[in-house]
Amino acid sequence: MKLKKLYEDENIVAIDKPEGIASIPESNPLIESIFSILQKEYLKKIFIVHRLDKEVSGVLLFAKNSDTHKFLYEQFFNYTVDKTYIALVEGVVIEDFGTIDKPIRQFGSGKMGIDELKGKKSITYFKVLERFSNYTLLELKPKTGRRHQIRVHLYSIGHPVVGDLHYGDIIRQKKFSRLMLHAHKLEFFVREGKKLLIESKLPNSFNEIINRLAN
Repeated sequence: MKLKKLYEDENIVAIDKPEGIASIPESNPLIESIFSILQKEYLKKIFIVHRLDKEVSGVLLFAKNSDTHKFLYEQFFNYTVDKTYIALVEGVVIEDFGTIDKPIRQFGSGKMGIDELKGKKSITYFKVLERFSNYTLLELKPKTGRRHQIRVHLYSIGHPVVGDLHYGDIIRQKKFSRLMLHAHKLEFFVREGKKLLIESKLPNSFNEIINRLAN
């Protein structure tokens, strides 16, 4: 697989990740990941800065050296990276914008879920971009970075991400060819002290489903 690069300099490389491929190696080492493909391309070690779920498309960032990796990782750890996602969800979201503030933790099954007592603080901001008869297109900004945070938060308010086989009605979700969640933008500081904004346009697989609903 040839990867599309959204941005590259001597310290970082940002990939336009397609859906259906893991960010990092899975249990089977024979299955390629974004990381393993990049590692073959570069002669030196590549560092993982953050991850996207296998089913999610969009901006995925890697560092080319340990100093840059530490610098970027601290921004993700301290929630100072501005992350913007686009999602199509089930149902019509009434509010034009809002905040989902519900603590999340991992359960024994491996799935994430809301737990008001034992969960870690998790905040997601959302804004409606477009409403359809039974679906809503949202822009989302997760303030925190819990695993499956956007997916769990939207499921918890009765609007699961379309195509989500983990957090939604499996029979309905299987009707869609992909998880309708896309990492649209990343904005963060580079070591020169300026901010860098990297954007990934919605892929054809995403737009095809949106266009079908609009017609």
